[in-house]
Amino acid sequence: MTYDYGKGSYPPWSRIPGLNEMCEETGVDFDSFIEDLKIGANLDDIAAKYEVSMDTISLLQQHFMKYGLSSVMGGD
Repeated sequence: MTYDYGKGSYPPWSRIPGLNEMCEETGVDFDSFIEDLKIGANLDDIAAKYEVSMDTISLLQQHFMKYGLSSVMGGD
């Protein structure tokens, strides 16, 4: 038995949430956060701005650097 793993053989979603979902869950304004990253704002200042821990902002920033805006990858 052979399997065809060609185009469309993998689901077009990921188990990893997108950055927008993560921001929403933590109460961080997504668009504003992206702008903060774009201008190179200090992570301590960003954490204070959104009243979240430095760990939270750091994890969001790391997620962005690793996966970009969305983690969606598919086989199509």
